[in-house]
Amino acid sequence: MKKLCLPVLSLFLIICLSPQLLQAQNDDFIRQPPRRVILTKHTRSDLDPQQVHISLVGKDHMRVSWVTDSKHGKSVVEYGKAPGKYNSKATGEDTSYKYFFYSSGKIHHVTIGPLEPATIYYYRCGGSGQEFSFKTPPQKLPLEFAVAGDLGQTEWTNSTLEHIGSIDYDVLLLPGDLSYADTHQPLWDSFGRIVEPYASKRPWMVTEGNHEIESFPIIYPTGFKAYNARWRMPHQESGSTSNLYYSFEVAGTHVIMLGSYVEFDAESDQYRWLQADLAKIDRKKTPWLVVLLHAPWYNTNTAHQGEGESMRQAMEELLYNARVDVVFAGHVHAYERFTRIYNNEADPCGPVYMTIGDGGNREGLALTFEEPASPLSLYREPSFGHGRLRILNETHAFWGWHRNNDSNSVVKDQFWLESLSSSKTCLKSVDQKEKTASSSVNDEL
Repeated sequence: MKKLCLPVLSLFLIICLSPQLLQAQNDDFIRQPPRRVILTKHTRSDLDPQQVHISLVGKDHMRVSWVTDSKHGKSVVEYGKAPGKYNSKATGEDTSYKYFFYSSGKIHHVTIGPLEPATIYYYRCGGSGQEFSFKTPPQKLPLEFAVAGDLGQTEWTNSTLEHIGSIDYDVLLLPGDLSYADTHQPLWDSFGRIVEPYASKRPWMVTEGNHEIESFPIIYPTGFKAYNARWRMPHQESGSTSNLYYSFEVAGTHVIMLGSYVEFDAESDQYRWLQADLAKIDRKKTPWLVVLLHAPWYNTNTAHQGEGESMRQAMEELLYNARVDVVFAGHVHAYERFTRIYNNEADPCGPVYMTIGDGGNREGLALTFEEPASPLSLYREPSFGHGRLRILNETHAFWGWHRNNDSNSVVKDQFWLESLSSSKTCLKSVDQKEKTASSSVNDEL
């Protein structure tokens, strides 16, 4: 017991003994220190569902996931369009896992549908407990994503979640580092409870970060045990063999979730899957192409310098040739927005790269950026917050980064984004490359 308590005690000491207040550049905002970790307790019965969250599955289905302490909990979801009136029912599956001396509850996953777009559904999990509700995304644009990385479970996390929930959105995107459990498995349960009021109402689509790995030599060599059991994403539906990378489509947008901590070189399964996935995209049906990963490929913060470089060298050309519109990353606990880039140079046909690892983690902010600032970096600030990508139509979207200002959410960076699918110049250059490649092959033959 003493050995188990020491890491937790050390964690709280680090958080509580960091009272620095740092002045922000370019305004009078006082940079706040890290805040305490919140351990959300379980207050329901063993049979009642807890940690309820939903995720998209295909074009008109939703996966409902939850945990029961009781092993007798049923993997069933009843749902309908009116409170208390459930005219549909679906049955799913359950799993559980052990991690050293920890045994998880019964983890349920049930896929429901087909569902109508832009519709509120009321549902109950396991045949007991409270009623939940969610709203399905629209079938057509406009569409709004909330984006937050490195979330954790601190008082800053609560602030971020409250700000996200205060304005309606359709889907939340999370580029890795969810619970910050770091092998302390009860923190996964606590995280599930803290996000439930939000993740049970709108689909949360996530990818893994370094804090999800939780590997241990010989005993748990491959890692991601808790993450894969708890946060199941639609990887099979997108042709992926791993829950650590996948794609999905929603309202004119193709979203790709990549794994920074899975093999990604040209011989890897992830690389081949990405090639195949990009080849299937029809930009007439999904004019917007968005990518998420954890370790940023472009970064002028002094934290985590170069950690995404090998992945960039392996995969950047694929994203560039596919005319990806925007790439979101986490890992660095700050916000930064770059211009359109390819191969470390400004390029009007490259993606806009953004780091948004500022959700509220317990480790605090990455306060130092390199000086002088790179001309490729257009805005950077070490503050907690979240972003919103509102895609208005096939050609234009509006991005805003919202800084956490205690009880207020303050928009500090915003700009208009034009889809590369509407750029004749960029699409023409891709066609020319394909023709050149095809001609070279024919010449060789």
